[in-house]
Amino acid sequence: MTFIIRPARADDLQHLYEMAKLTGGGFTNLPPEKPALRAKLERSAEAFARTDDAKKDELFVLVLENTVTQEVRGTCQIFTQVGQRWPFYSYRIGTVTKHSEALNRTFRAEILNLVNDLEGSSEVGGLFLHPGERAGGLGMLLARSRYLFIAMHRARFADRILAELRGVIDEAGGSPFWDGVAGRFFGMNFQQADEFNAIHGNQFIADLMPRHPVYTAMLTEHARSVIGVPHPSGRAAMRMLEQEGFAFENYIDIFDGGPTMTARTDTVMTIRDAATERVTLIATTGAPSIVATGKLADFRACHARVATFKDGISIDPDAAEGLRVQVGDELSYAAR
Repeated sequence: MTFIIRPARADDLQHLYEMAKLTGGGFTNLPPEKPALRAKLERSAEAFARTDDAKKDELFVLVLENTVTQEVRGTCQIFTQVGQRWPFYSYRIGTVTKHSEALNRTFRAEILNLVNDLEGSSEVGGLFLHPGERAGGLGMLLARSRYLFIAMHRARFADRILAELRGVIDEAGGSPFWDGVAGRFFGMNFQQADEFNAIHGNQFIADLMPRHPVYTAMLTEHARSVIGVPHPSGRAAMRMLEQEGFAFENYIDIFDGGPTMTARTDTVMTIRDAATERVTLIATTGAPSIVATGKLADFRACHARVATFKDGISIDPDAAEGLRVQVGDELSYAAR
């Protein structure tokens, strides 16, 4: 088994930093700033170390490791409850309808309302796979490992879950949506605002953002055209989210206008379908699956071949070695 998912450690900092420099901007959860990344790793270590099940505002960082080279080649994150440290803002796309008797016409205007509707939700985010590894289903392994982790630690997560997709960023690293909306009030470009948010949080939005609805008709055509549109590199991620049961419910990111996908936690496909069984046999036969074992800091996940029996399951030898499991150990798994 060449690749496994495991909790991030302090000594993964350099690998995460090198990957962060490849994101191309607008990737708030993976900033190319070592102090910010170090703070994330420290916060994640605290979450993995806490053993009680009380819901708190926590962050879990997972990484994809090549077990042959010991290199970290991907990462993903899970937030247990957003909006507890800082307000969690979104724009909600809505409509205002007005009728003129004199003109005998009805006018409908699209508006953006600044809301905290998603506060308290759990969030999956920060997924990045090194460009050299974008084959073999490793992106799906990263994504779905988060849902198995949630299923295995369900009490620590909310009943609603969200995923923010990066919006459209131009070749110069700017955001047409930011330039058309928030950038008019903040005196900084998108890259500056995004960097500030990644390091300090978005309380400055609460301090400076106008509370009145934004009529999209007042925006430039370019800004309107990217509302709710994912970055080209995020289209595959959007399809994976949709396959898991997430939907776009008219919430968008306040910085780049990218879509926010939401779902009820227990209806997410991998969480809903995850099963836990005892390993009764190590064998090469079975159906392609994603499997995981271990609580908290001992969590590990990988691709495997799994066959089910009346008294348990079998797992292939490579996966058993990668997960360090033996006959008699428990595994959580879902069909690939």
